[in-house]
Amino acid sequence: MTDYDVLRVFCGPRGEYGNELGVVRDGSVLPERDDRQALAAKLGFSETVFVDDPERGVIDIYTPSARLPFAGYPCVGVAWLLDVPELVTPAGVVGTRLDGEFTWIEARAEWAGPRTLRRYATAAEVDALPVPEPGEWLYAWAWEDEAAGRVRARGFPGRGDGVEEDEATGAAALQLTAQLGRALNIVQGQGSQLLTAPQPEGWTELGGRVLLEN
Repeated sequence: MTDYDVLRVFCGPRGEYGNELGVVRDGSVLPERDDRQALAAKLGFSETVFVDDPERGVIDIYTPSARLPFAGYPCVGVAWLLDVPELVTPAGVVGTRLDGEFTWIEARAEWAGPRTLRRYATAAEVDALPVPEPGEWLYAWAWEDEAAGRVRARGFPGRGDGVEEDEATGAAALQLTAQLGRALNIVQGQGSQLLTAPQPEGWTELGGRVLLEN
């Protein structure tokens, strides 16, 4: 079995929740895409990352069913694990920084795959949503406190690959931040926390807590 670490990314204030991420620190043990895809499917995490160059931060990201040019929570997790100034993804170079308990990346919303961002009237409506049928990537959200920028959200990938609900979705948080044009404090899933802040020239910062599970 290939060695890998399991992180929880975007944990809550007491270290709870967060989205599990698989990280193969030595990508050279599985150089072929088909083998990487097979491992990602076997592990079953929302995403699994293969590190191809730990010093330069070159990474390769997979869901259980597809390779991604960019994804938010894997970049935050690997930024914390490697502690490098940037990550190199197929979509572009991601800036990183560690600031106390939070790890931050700087990326562009257009790097993320298409999602439907659907606003609901109340957080209670978002909480009550059933898992929709596969077909579209749905990011359901509502204001908890609009003046304070607090958002309640849930993410449903809709890929039909076993991940019915994404506990924390960095790419969708980037897209929502770009759409609203303001900093956000998002609680997603059971209680994961994502922070965002718009930056000049179309960039957005995305931050959260990361813990090593095993």
